[in-house]
Amino acid sequence: MIFVTKPFLPKLDIYQKYVAEIWAREYLTNNGVLVQELEAKLSEYLDTPKLLYTSNGTISLQIALNALDLKGSEVITTPFSYVATTSSLVWENCKPVFADICPDTFNISPTEIRKKITSETKAILATHVFGNPCDINEIEKIANEFNLHVIYDSAHAFGTEYNYQSIMKFGNVNSISFHATKLFHTIEGGAITCDSETLFESMKLKRNFGHSGFDVFDGVGINGKNSEFHAAMGLCNLPYVESILIDRKRIHEMYDRFLLDLPLKKQKILKETTKYNHAYYPVVFESEEILLNVKAHLEKNNIFPRRYFYPSLNKLNYIDYTECMNSESISSRIMCLPVFYNLEKTEIELICNHIRDCFN
Repeated sequence: MIFVTKPFLPKLDIYQKYVAEIWAREYLTNNGVLVQELEAKLSEYLDTPKLLYTSNGTISLQIALNALDLKGSEVITTPFSYVATTSSLVWENCKPVFADICPDTFNISPTEIRKKITSETKAILATHVFGNPCDINEIEKIANEFNLHVIYDSAHAFGTEYNYQSIMKFGNVNSISFHATKLFHTIEGGAITCDSETLFESMKLKRNFGHSGFDVFDGVGINGKNSEFHAAMGLCNLPYVESILIDRKRIHEMYDRFLLDLPLKKQKILKETTKYNHAYYPVVFESEEILLNVKAHLEKNNIFPRRYFYPSLNKLNYIDYTECMNSESISSRIMCLPVFYNLEKTEIELICNHIRDCFN
């Protein structure tokens, strides 16, 4: 069976060495030495000095929203992302206001953001969809003009660069996911980066129940920490990131070649400003009917793509519906094909041949 993704795993003996160290120290969590080491190495790799390792990317978003004191305010966001982007806002008692996406990049449209700004708007929460950077320059112009916070859901964007800089250097806050499905993972995990020392200290408190000392608390917090075992996996995987990025580019190029003459729309990447991480391989079909037919045919042959992202988030049952035509159209017709380290050429050819069968 070929699944849409498969976690990269380092050599077992390397991970076991870290586990043996953890056993010897008998210190499993609460900002252990491996967590601190991973934070330092991620800060260096992502070129962002203010980074906190967390239990997952969703908690990262919730801590950021809470630290920015956005409760009760309107936050303009994208309807085309994983559900956590919207649910984090609702969980933190913010009001999601959906601005439609660009039908080519699949990212939130700056033009639509402008249309949604009111006196109650306090922030923009945008997703770098499939690792493809948003129109950061325009979003920052809007944010500066209206004095808005900018939070980027960078769950898919590990290793991406924009204007020759790490994607994490933009916005007030970035939330990252290190879930096992991501190109860099710590089994479960995530991180928050930010541009302010004050905000960094606030989020550090909120990540750990508000502890400012052993038995001292400073405000309301949550348990957003992660363990030494998860950090160990991250430390094992980080040295392989460059080879993982190269391999994903290889996979994308093969898909491009094998699917070239089929009526499939691809995501537009602004290559002149972007070093893309090739995190996913999405294709958009001409209709939902064709998509469902292809999906069923692939699954019949033990190939399991995913409808990332479906449904359009403005149609969730706990949201007041507002029309987002582009997002609704794309989400009904998009599917991500398998991408993972060491996916073989023969497997990619097999996948593409089965897709081709549906058009013959």
